[in-house]
Amino acid sequence: MRLRTLTALVGALGLSLVTGCAQGGSAGSSANTVTYWLWDANQLPAYQACAKGFEKENPGLKVKITQLGWSDYWTKLTAGFIAGTQPDVFTDHIQKFGQFADLQVLEPLDDLGIKDDAYQPGLAANWMGQDGHRYGAPKDWDTVALFYNQKLAKDAGLDPEELNSLAWNPKDGGTFEKAIAHLTVDRNGKRGDEPGFDKNNVKVYGLATNGGGFGDGQTQWSPFTASAGWDYTEKPRWGTDYQYDSKTFQSVIDWYFGLAEKGYMPPLSDYNIQSNQANTQFAAGKAATAMDGAWMISTYHGFKGIDVGTAFTPAGPTGKRATMMNGLADSITKGARNKEGARKWVAYLASDKCQTVVGKAGVVFPATPAGTEAAIAAYKKKGIDVKAFTEPVADKKDFRTFSYPITNYAADVTALMQPAMEDVFGNGKPASSLDETNDQINFILNQ
Repeated sequence: MRLRTLTALVGALGLSLVTGCAQGGSAGSSANTVTYWLWDANQLPAYQACAKGFEKENPGLKVKITQLGWSDYWTKLTAGFIAGTQPDVFTDHIQKFGQFADLQVLEPLDDLGIKDDAYQPGLAANWMGQDGHRYGAPKDWDTVALFYNQKLAKDAGLDPEELNSLAWNPKDGGTFEKAIAHLTVDRNGKRGDEPGFDKNNVKVYGLATNGGGFGDGQTQWSPFTASAGWDYTEKPRWGTDYQYDSKTFQSVIDWYFGLAEKGYMPPLSDYNIQSNQANTQFAAGKAATAMDGAWMISTYHGFKGIDVGTAFTPAGPTGKRATMMNGLADSITKGARNKEGARKWVAYLASDKCQTVVGKAGVVFPATPAGTEAAIAAYKKKGIDVKAFTEPVADKKDFRTFSYPITNYAADVTALMQPAMEDVFGNGKPASSLDETNDQINFILNQ
């Protein structure tokens, strides 16, 4: 099975290798240099500052940082694993972890002394492989909340307290759907809940769309499926039985994508992953709210002419609100040329020394409690209230946090689920059509 996946990767990346995509990956890596890759340009200055601190503590060692855009990052990284041009250390995503662990391209980090209780709950445990070895040092975390345009909400008669008290259900959408409908306005000035509303000529949608959500639905449907009591697989990590055939899941999906059919959310045809994501729709004034992640806080609050508020995800049939809690990590590649230096750098990245520096930049929430507190203080200094993102982590009574599905063959799951979800969202297929896709996924996982 490992050979099958690697062969597929080689085929998919053949053109990239020919055209030089993988050139220069670990060039410059030596006994005195550690190469480090990340994808977020907003975080680059903070990690450059961490590198200076690290180099001061480790005379003779240098850190060479490379920042690439999201798509180029994964293409070049995967090509690097094949061509031997991978960096010593890279920012890892839990969505990719299963595939990399299966390909055995990651270096175990058991000797770094990473302790679960040194980080926000659950972050460290997610990076344990099926073989019992650790492959990632916790870096930062994010949750999902509802961004809203304060002026549009006020015009609709919705105050912050109401927006933080919304609830939903798959039968009639609850107060959440009522709010989204009322925030929707057609080109004649009719609101979505008023007689004569024209769903085919909408000026402002109540809720922006982030597309079909692939197989995880992080900023799309996952807050709803989780608050309905659904789980991706039969166990939190390394499951072999996806549950997209669940009646609970499918009822939520039919309701969620039905918001577009009612005219309260843009249709799939309006969405473009490159040029018209939820934040773009929000910035243009074409959507009053958007479900999005904590990594987008600075982006939303940077939109000119828009006063932005954030609200909790709505409570579901279980009585709880839910949000995915994603955690990134730093991993060392099996082919690292400077493993000794890489270990020192990863240990430093996972320490409060670096994570408080990152936190003070006010861009993300670092994995350690001290780093998180530094980030909260930095956001507060900017006048940004982030409790919609932080409270779900602290309050387990009223909130449910959950992880990305961690399984083998994540790339195969995405390849199957992306078109299947787009068929439900954009082509009118019922969510029950996901039964067949679910069977295909589980067949791959259980070969």
